Amino acid sequence: MFTVLKKSLFLQVIIGLLLGVVVGVILPEQAQKMKPLGDGFIRLIQMLIAPIVFCVVVNGIASVSNIKKVGRVGFKAILYFEIVTTVALGIGLLLGLNSGIGTGMNVDPNALNASAIAAYTEKAQSINQGGMVNFLMNLIPTTVAGAFTKGDIIQVLIFSILFACALNLVKDSATTVIRFIHELSTVLFKAMGLIVKLAPIGVFGAVAFTTGKYGVASLQQLGGLVLMFYVTCIVFVVVVLGIIMKVCGLSLWQFLRYFREELTIVLGTTASDSVLPQVMCKLEHLGIKASTVGLVIPTGYSFNLDGFSIYLTLATIFIAHATNTPLALVDLLVILAVAMITSKGAHGVPGSAIVILAATLSTIPAIPLIGLVLLLSVDWFVGIARALTNLIGNCVATVVIAHWEDDIDLERAKNVLGGKSGFSFSEGGASQLADIVRTTK
Repeated sequence: MFTVLKKSLFLQVIIGLLLGVVVGVILPEQAQKMKPLGDGFIRLIQMLIAPIVFCVVVNGIASVSNIKKVGRVGFKAILYFEIVTTVALGIGLLLGLNSGIGTGMNVDPNALNASAIAAYTEKAQSINQGGMVNFLMNLIPTTVAGAFTKGDIIQVLIFSILFACALNLVKDSATTVIRFIHELSTVLFKAMGLIVKLAPIGVFGAVAFTTGKYGVASLQQLGGLVLMFYVTCIVFVVVVLGIIMKVCGLSLWQFLRYFREELTIVLGTTASDSVLPQVMCKLEHLGIKASTVGLVIPTGYSFNLDGFSIYLTLATIFIAHATNTPLALVDLLVILAVAMITSKGAHGVPGSAIVILAATLSTIPAIPLIGLVLLLSVDWFVGIARALTNLIGNCVATVVIAHWEDDIDLERAKNVLGGKSGFSFSEGGASQLADIVRTTK
């Protein structure tokens, strides 16, 4: 039993999660002091994300003989992201309207404490200023170092693509640079492998803090919203993403089982960033070319937030119903149109869910912005499903684009998902990066 536990990161994380719940319930005050364990683990992961994304993208694109393919893959990825996130927004809107979620709460907006959301609304105003032009300009880093120090994935991605394309054009005279980046990526993934072993401790700290601070009682008033959101996410994953995976010739259930360790870590930390490097490595092991993984996954973290899109429209409808705000057809269309834009700027924004919701509601005068106060107490709980759905959606998106581009070894993928070719990041998966990169080139 001990040997199995020692080898299985999944079981270790589950135990850490359960212990966190127990400590949070029995010793709530002491449990709240465990927060640095979760925060520290996420910081360690975030420390390596930017350089790993850079190395993976450069390694992948440098191996592509036809540079036009990079642009084609990027265009297809953005097109897919827009279609699927629009579907997610529509599902959240329809289920919110038909379920009547929030109806009967009869909340008086004037009785709510506006100071609780002051910080979020200020950030929302800065996001709204300049509109789409400001959003697009923020995608471009002012300096190369700035993109890495801020940890902005999309800015790192843009620089990485530019650098990799230039490297591809002078490949014959830059073999030393290519070799250096390749070796550096191997070292970085090995370092990430060491950090990932701390996941059970990080999950324990995050869950213990949250359980100790909020407890189960915080779900009582807004339990309906939390339950509806979880059900909506499950329906989206099983139906929409399930059909997409079936079209690609793979099983969604086997796919989810393959990523069970990563999903469990996200479940405990509510941060999909914490598993980005592992996910990229495992997708490559699945038989997808490194160039496709390196482009789709980092881009998807900013442009393909399926779980967040569902929550954006569902929470907006909830606030409208809770405050007895009537919504006309034009209001619903505005909600959908604005959400299609604001949902793309969620990643990398502190308190992103509340901030982007504030940015969305500020463009719809009919719905009282102060209604955001109602969501603060349950944001962590819905954040679990948001992060999980976002991660699953991005993994599926990579499979779709790879299938579209014929960049996936389907036979290998079926063998890996069927358990015939195992992979464990915690058991030296990071050291396999060199072999993975070679086989996907």
